[in-house]
Amino acid sequence: MAKIPRPKDFYAGLLFVGFGVLAIIIARNYPLGTAARMGPGYFPRLLGILLIVLGAALSLTALRGQGPPLPGWKWRPVSIVLLSVVAFGLVLTHAGLVLSTIGLIIVASTASREFRLRESVISGILLAALSVGVFVIGLKLQLPIWPGSG
Repeated sequence: MAKIPRPKDFYAGLLFVGFGVLAIIIARNYPLGTAARMGPGYFPRLLGILLIVLGAALSLTALRGQGPPLPGWKWRPVSIVLLSVVAFGLVLTHAGLVLSTIGLIIVASTASREFRLRESVISGILLAALSVGVFVIGLKLQLPIWPGSG
């Protein structure tokens, strides 16, 4: 089997292609519409096509030149981030958007060797405020902001 010169770019390109194909498959039964009057399937298909083109270009260019090999798989950071997202989804309706977001940021930040509690808390507060502004105020989603406010 031939060695891929830049495996990181090659596999990232394949991932883009996979997500593009998935977007097109999911949107296949949605009406497409036109460029002037877009239907619900227009954007997912367009995005899917763009992802496929970008991914193919990235994978093909990865076959030239040289790059570092893929590093070993690190299970600890991946597990911590995935579990923090799952926990966010489970506690959101009980703890509210603000506390859930702050908790998500703090727990996910522990996956890094450069974890600093103060920076994580500040980031969590800023992202919680942004989340409330975008999702509750801007998009009018019915999310509880604080515990018991839902």
